[in-house]
Amino acid sequence: MKINLDVHKGDLSMKKRFLLGAFILCISLVMLFGTVVAQNPRTGTSAASELLIPVGARDFAMAGSTYASVSGVEAIYWNPAGLSRLSGSAEGMFSSMTWLADIKVTYGVAAATFGSFGTVGLSVKSLDFGDIPLTTVDDPENRSGATFSPGFITLGLTYSRLITDAVSAGVTAKLISETIPLASSTGVAFDLGLQYHGLFDVKGLDLGVDVKNIGPEMTWGGSGLLRTATSSEGNRPEQRYSLVAAGFELPSMIDIGLSYVGKSGILLYNVSGSYTSNNLYVDEYKVGGELGFALGQLSVFARGGYIFYPQIEQSSDKIFGASVGFGITYQMETTSITADYGYRSVDLFDGNNVFSLKIGF
Repeated sequence: MKINLDVHKGDLSMKKRFLLGAFILCISLVMLFGTVVAQNPRTGTSAASELLIPVGARDFAMAGSTYASVSGVEAIYWNPAGLSRLSGSAEGMFSSMTWLADIKVTYGVAAATFGSFGTVGLSVKSLDFGDIPLTTVDDPENRSGATFSPGFITLGLTYSRLITDAVSAGVTAKLISETIPLASSTGVAFDLGLQYHGLFDVKGLDLGVDVKNIGPEMTWGGSGLLRTATSSEGNRPEQRYSLVAAGFELPSMIDIGLSYVGKSGILLYNVSGSYTSNNLYVDEYKVGGELGFALGQLSVFARGGYIFYPQIEQSSDKIFGASVGFGITYQMETTSITADYGYRSVDLFDGNNVFSLKIGF
């Protein structure tokens, strides 16, 4: 029996070394990716930039630094590996945000655990641009008073599973739809994530890696791209031709985060930091923290965070500032209710306000 026990321990140790090696490999790829991208940032040239809009007030208030520790339905956006760590058997969340230039972002998600199979989540994000004056070649000054509102919707299907007690993995498939009058664009994107809890056998020390928005280019099409012209070849009458729109890359990124989560009596705390390498933007370094108090069935939290952009030299080019927020959770016998708020200062625009309401079963 002693020999078998030693062999079993050896197998576990080998598995831990393998998983740690996989994470180190991911980190190396992140650094390599960041070095290549940093040489040629192409700000503002991506398709589906709405994929970059953060959701969920809790992690938003911590500047999105929680890739390693995020769990439950909030993890679907930040790191899908964390979805497998639901606090119960099912969760649902609704979130609303005021973004830039009066754009409103609505986000809804629901997830459930199906035993050993894993956890499945469904999400939807939509943007409300309000009514925009419709101008055309025939009516460039909008004398008709007609308006339109673009339709930007992203649907997501997420699967996450615990590989071991310490390691979880997740993947999200997203369907992206953008429409304006007489033209539209559709695309698909994938997110992949890993989390390692108890790094180096230190309880509360977590590591997270994820890759976001991997997919083919998006291209616009529709009757709005039709033009009347006369062919320069042969004797042909005037006819309709379709313009071929250029394709645009998705805003892909790789994130790596480290968190330390702990509890001391009624005190709860989380200190997180992360690095993000964007394929079409500069690198981001995020730090955030959370301090909470567990008061029986009630828990209250205060949060804050900041994003650093070392490659942006002038402060006037940094649009976003510090973020802060708070939350409250009421735990009943079989149900929990959480309300969170997050705020981030924004240069030249009103600040971002995010409200989230989550119910767990």
